Amino acid sequence: MELELRHLRTVRAIADAGSLTRAATALGLAQPALSAQLKRIERALGGALFERGRHGVRATALGELVLERTRVVLPAVTELQREAARFARTPRRTADRFRLGGTHGPLLGALVDRLADVAPDAQVTTCTSWSERELADLLVEGRIDFALVGVCGSAAPPGAEHLVWREIATDPVFVMVPDGHPLARRREVELTELADEEWACVPGDGCFGDCFSAACARAGFTPRRMYETDTASLAHLVQVGRAVGLCRATFPATPGITTRPLSGTPLTWRHLLGWHPATRQPDTAATVLALARGAHAGAAARSDSYADWLAARGATPFHNAAQRVT
Repeated sequence: MELELRHLRTVRAIADAGSLTRAATALGLAQPALSAQLKRIERALGGALFERGRHGVRATALGELVLERTRVVLPAVTELQREAARFARTPRRTADRFRLGGTHGPLLGALVDRLADVAPDAQVTTCTSWSERELADLLVEGRIDFALVGVCGSAAPPGAEHLVWREIATDPVFVMVPDGHPLARRREVELTELADEEWACVPGDGCFGDCFSAACARAGFTPRRMYETDTASLAHLVQVGRAVGLCRATFPATPGITTRPLSGTPLTWRHLLGWHPATRQPDTAATVLALARGAHAGAAARSDSYADWLAARGATPFHNAAQRVT
């Protein structure tokens, strides 16, 4: 049996109800039917999800892992379905072209994929840049419709005038180490433990470099060296042990590399979606924002280290804060 969203909703309902009897009532099922469905789900996942007792059910370790994922996946899917329905009602003239710009990272490709699902006949084009300011200028000039950028911590969005910026999510910045590194087995890493390392990150024209230097100064050291390079070269430098890397928590699993949180979260990264209000109708912009948030949720759900970090804090990767620059 292939796992489906309805199976995750069933697991969530059982956990919320605390017993199969109450869950069956809430779902409108007979208890034997729910028990049989749960057994099929457990076979698909490879183990028991709940322990049954006199006072109800309690999640096993595998059950807790599945429930952690449902906290990210199910809200994102619900929001995507709602926004897709809104998108379908949008007049055709606002949905036939999407010119997207973005910096490095997985969100641009994931957003293109989701747009192709909800608007298969739309014309979608992309451009990329290391410079957030350049992408903001392209918005002002009307050469792109939406820009996916990132800013460090609480820094302001790129300084172009008359743009709308909305937050997609805020991620902690993680450290990348080779699988064989002594710190790879730790749940979290103190920044001070990396004082003797050389570093690697991707370039940008924001304040991240200054924020990183300030965080190191607070930890009592100055970084020995920082390599600014493309993502593939950064991964190579980490894999061969030449440097440790800085990445967002959604960095995809890569052979030879382990990602770990930095204790105390000294650095964060905010993902933003920007557009010019004169070029996009509100419903279209809201739909693209929801799709971008769904893309981020998918990336977060695929990262075991990020899921563990979120679960330990009872958190989700989303913030609903909004910024407008006029």
